Amino acid sequence: MRCIFCEIIEGTISSKKIFENDELIAFHDIKPIDKVHFLITPKKHIENLIACSETDKETIANMLLLAPKLAKELGLNGFRIMINSGAEGGQEVFHMHFHVYGGSSKLVKI
Repeated sequence: MRCIFCEIIEGTISSKKIFENDELIAFHDIKPIDKVHFLITPKKHIENLIACSETDKETIANMLLLAPKLAKELGLNGFRIMINSGAEGGQEVFHMHFHVYGGSSKLVKI
């Protein structure tokens, strides 16, 4: 399956990239909801967490471990991670990605 994130990964669509290795890519969100808001996504097309299998657990762990490293590099001392899975979960781009955001004290506390 091909999607906008696959095109970003391939370089056919530009992004404000902040990290890339053989497995993952991270870039700034085009519609940020906080002072700092970036996405971490695997290069392998995985639709969402619902579609993950045991073979994807290392990728998910690497995504979670990358989040605090990049957040700190971007000046955050704390952050949130949001993962939308499926249309009913608010997912708009069907390529698994983690939203990492923070920097504002005006966030609604749950």
